[in-house]
Parts: sequence; structure tokens; C-alpha cells
Amino acid sequence: MVPIGCGNNKPGWIAALYLSAVLLAAQGMASAAAMVGGALPAAHGAGRSIVMILGSHGTACTATAIARSLLLTAAHCVGPGSEYKLADLTDPRAPALKPIARIERDPQFEMKRLLGHLATADVALVQLPQPLPADIAPVALDEGTKPVVVGDALVVAGYGVTVRGDGRTGGTVRAATLIATGQPNTLQLRLFDPRTKGDTAGLGACAGDSGAPAFRETEGHLAIIGVVSWSTGPKLSAGCGGLTGVTPLVRYRDWILEKARALGSPLLP
Repeated sequence: MVPIGCGNNKPGWIAALYLSAVLLAAQGMASAAAMVGGALPAAHGAGRSIVMILGSHGTACTATAIARSLLLTAAHCVGPGSEYKLADLTDPRAPALKPIARIERDPQFEMKRLLGHLATADVALVQLPQPLPADIAPVALDEGTKPVVVGDALVVAGYGVTVRGDGRTGGTVRAATLIATGQPNTLQLRLFDPRTKGDTAGLGACAGDSGAPAFRETEGHLAIIGVVSWSTGPKLSAGCGGLTGVTPLVRYRDWILEKARALGSPLLP
């Protein structure tokens, strides 16, 4: 079980710009392994709120718009020691990097716990200096009043790779419906592809999907119930396509609402 940010060995913003170019050049390539990045494109619905964040050390993560100038992602995606930019993939001929004004990580987050396979507050907010384009629609947080139980269906959407290790995402948001398994609780959710049940490679988050939203649908509306923190390969091996680990928002919802107000981007309570 490992955090699933995406990296490469090119230094600084050269890496980030290179990654943007690779993502777009690979657009439309099919997946041999069925990761989240190999699932169906989600230009509408779950995909309407999704953006990509690139780091100066060549990392890439997924984030979700929860207000016109506020994003939700995983804390391990935006750690200290790097600079971060919003990837603007609107024009395939000219991918661009846009500035980020401020990053707030939940103060309870501990990277050592995450690396030690323990639950932690893997939640962060990213404030933008300018509102997002009109075609990116902010999405609400789940109210947190109904617990997740085994068998519940959640939708995970992200920019993750389609084949582990080759860096391809196609620059396309893709979504997969995964099922809660194990012992769902307020600290951690484990999801798998209902067709493979984590025993063989199936749909699941992979590199680049860290910070991606897990949505629950209620009365026809999607709301974010958690963010993607880690993945495993089949039968708990290293990699992707087995379990997708999600940090639920219910314990951190009050912090998100309070911090959003402090940043001037209040959310619906």
C-alpha cells in the first residue's frame, strides 16, 4: 500500500512541462491494464469538476473544484519543499501552468503515518488567485450523515495513468465505479472493482490519481465523500488495480468548511 502521486526523473519545472506535453500527446491511447486512467472518459458528470496539479519535482495529482477558486486534494500531493501549479489542458497545442495562491494541509496530517500504512488526515485545500473557467463546475461535499457500508458504490475520477509505469494518462479525466469492501469506517475506505474484487488486475486508482475525489450519488447528485490516498496491486501486491484507498472527509469536514471561509471561499454547510 503506497501513496500514488506520479513522478519522473526530470528536474524542476522541466518535468512538469514535459509531463503536460506527454499527457496531451498520448491522448486517445487505449489501456492494456484497467486502471482508473483506463476507464471510460468522464467529460461530463464526475469529470466536470476535476483538474490536475503539477509539482516542481515532476509530480502530478488530481484535485477537485469545491468553489470557483478553491480545490480539494490529498495532503501528500502538496507537501512542503516543492512549488505547485495548476495544469491548464484546455488547448492541446499549448498546455500551460497557472499559479497557485495558497496551500493549506490539514494540521492532523502525518506523512509518516501514511507511509506506514496507517490512516491520517490526507486532506488539503488549494486556493487559486483567479476563478476557474466556467466549464469547471464546483461540486459539494457529502453531508457525512450516512456511513459507507460494504457494497456501496462510489465513483472515482482522476487523471491517473492508463498503464502503470509508462506515464500515460491521455490528458483525459476518466471515471470508474468501485465498491466498498473490508470494514468501511471514518478513517479509511477500501474500494475495489466488483468484477475482479482485488484478486486480479481491475479498475482502480493509479499514479496521478492521488487526491482524486470519491463521489457518492444521492438523489441524482454527486458529492465528494473522500479523496484517494493510496492503492495496491492485486492480492495486496505493490502497484495498482487491486484496492483503492480513500480518506473519508467526515472527520475533516469541519476543518474544510472553516478553512474555506477563512480563505474567502465559503462552501455550502
